[in-house]
Amino acid sequence: MLGSACIAQMFVIVMTGLAIGFTPLDDKKPPVSANSNDTTPAEIFEQRIMPIFRSPQPSSCIQCHLSSVDLKQYVLPSHEKTFLSLRDQGLIDLEQPRHSKILKLIEMGNQDPDEGARRIHAEMRKAEYEAFASWIEASCRDPELRDLPPLTESERARPERPDAVIRHARKSRVVDSFVRNIWSQRMRCFPCHTPHEIQPRQKAALKKQQDFEDEYGEAMRIFYATPEETIDHLIKQSKQTEPGRLPMLNLDDPSQSLLVVKPTSKVPRKDASGNFEPPSFSGQVTHMGGLKMHRDDQSYKSFLAWIDDYANVTGDRYTSVKDLPSDNWHPTKRVIRIKQAPENWEVGTPVQMFVHAWDTQTETWSEEAVAFTQGTVTPRRMVNGALFLLSPTDPHLAARWDRAKVLVPQQKYLVKAYVDFHNRLANDPALLLGNDAFWGQAELKRPRWRVGFPKSEMLTGEQFQKR
Repeated sequence: MLGSACIAQMFVIVMTGLAIGFTPLDDKKPPVSANSNDTTPAEIFEQRIMPIFRSPQPSSCIQCHLSSVDLKQYVLPSHEKTFLSLRDQGLIDLEQPRHSKILKLIEMGNQDPDEGARRIHAEMRKAEYEAFASWIEASCRDPELRDLPPLTESERARPERPDAVIRHARKSRVVDSFVRNIWSQRMRCFPCHTPHEIQPRQKAALKKQQDFEDEYGEAMRIFYATPEETIDHLIKQSKQTEPGRLPMLNLDDPSQSLLVVKPTSKVPRKDASGNFEPPSFSGQVTHMGGLKMHRDDQSYKSFLAWIDDYANVTGDRYTSVKDLPSDNWHPTKRVIRIKQAPENWEVGTPVQMFVHAWDTQTETWSEEAVAFTQGTVTPRRMVNGALFLLSPTDPHLAARWDRAKVLVPQQKYLVKAYVDFHNRLANDPALLLGNDAFWGQAELKRPRWRVGFPKSEMLTGEQFQKR
């Protein structure tokens, strides 16, 4: 297994697709002393800030952000306008320069739990901090500069992306989303692709995984000991995809990522001797493990949603808040089933179910759904799905949200069914259907919310009534 420092380094470098480094100071000029009161802000700016501004290399922001922000985006060619821009945005503390917000933003990498990433970026982060701290202190000592009138909004320097988009591109947010959408469901791939989950007493599982690994090598190792190691491995493997294979993460076409194509593929055919043909990794993909998820179930949806979001983040494709996915799914093992589905629900049709809670204060159903799942109509005319909890879209409510209080036993809930009659999910698997797909709703009285499909909450098709 790779060492933790190596893993951290590859994780940062591969996720950004950029080399790590910074441009050194101009060696033709003597360095400016951080403690010199005789040096003007303009001199410090030219010698210590402008090299950062002119550097083709990304700043230390990439330690925490995969896109959308770079320190040089806060710098203008003029030292006066740069100071005013930062001052006017509340990023400079005139009375306590060392407490300036821009310095705290630079220092955020010091709190990164990824020790390897902290070490990789330490030198660059220190150079940026000392340059900005020296220049800000000198500028704050200049009363004329401090008191200049504010710049107009259009004159200020800042990243083009809104703050919410910048936060969405944070590495920690991407890892958290991976944990919720993919890592939490890794046991679908047990034991073949999850060697770290096999216990010593599980001898049959251990032998099966070892036999496959002996035959197919590193291709069998998908889930590692931690989410961070797993992401690193998936990205590395995608960057080094052999000819004739789909990448594990296909950022140009997420639906063609091997991570979702393999588990939705059937076993290879058998040859004339009765032996399985070698599995395929492109074209008509086959999977020695057979079907582990269906294209229209909730797991496929969450896997693909993460890959699509990761592709958009690293490609810097989100330009506004409305572009961002809700990213508020939290998987559970609580299951809802519909039996005796209506006759016009054809077999194979995707159905989405949204669960709304009863608000005892307003005596109405919650406007936002508290949980969601998706399944397809089976030949036995059933629809099954494990629920994802949905945290509130309002950030103030989300901050106080407690997932343990969402599905409360013995309280009543409303289940709304949306049916994909027009095959919209085929083109957009991560889509949540809207009112045009609404079929009907049914009250779920006194649910027990136990774990697993055998103990699922059951409804019948005839219970669903139009509003």
